[in-house]
Amino acid sequence: MSKGRLIVISGFSGSGKGTVVSELVKKYDYSLSISATTRAPREGEVDGREYYFKTDEEFKSLIDYNGLIEWAQYVDNYYGTPRKFVEDEIKAGKNVILEIEVQGAMSIKAQYPDALLIFISTKDVETLHGRLVNRGSETEDVIKKRMKRAAEESQSMDNYEYVVINDELEECVDTIHYIVVSESCKKENKGELISNIKNQLSKWA
Repeated sequence: MSKGRLIVISGFSGSGKGTVVSELVKKYDYSLSISATTRAPREGEVDGREYYFKTDEEFKSLIDYNGLIEWAQYVDNYYGTPRKFVEDEIKAGKNVILEIEVQGAMSIKAQYPDALLIFISTKDVETLHGRLVNRGSETEDVIKKRMKRAAEESQSMDNYEYVVINDELEECVDTIHYIVVSESCKKENKGELISNIKNQLSKWA
């Protein structure tokens, strides 16, 4: 069985990356790694579905025992990726999506050079700010922090293999899937297959 691939999806807060990831899992059967976080659940979120919600002490314990592939602090909260689930799914041949922040993405790429990095953005800054305001769940101070963080994250966009604009949800979802399929067909990712075909056809040469 061929190994699966790690797909890292990052994006500005308000870019809609969470919705995009949910649609990729539903429409194309990607495996989603659920992150651990110390932030409080939003309305409708369930522990073990959207996130594993942890206390600061529980999160720090995961760090101490090497239970996280990566972790980062974002707007006063911690986020991290549990290690075991990701590695088990890849070994089983599943493509695994990690929805993580820029800092974590760079750490993942260092550990897993074959990971595919995709950044999701809105078409312009006005749209981004408008989406944050329209959430209606965050204070003006938090929105300012998120916009400041977006300015910082924009400096790392060049480190991603692909940047996808989330203007129309379905188009964004399909584009990301086509990227993953295209990457899997590149010859450098088919070395074993190519070698086997060459060997089998050598008797016909």
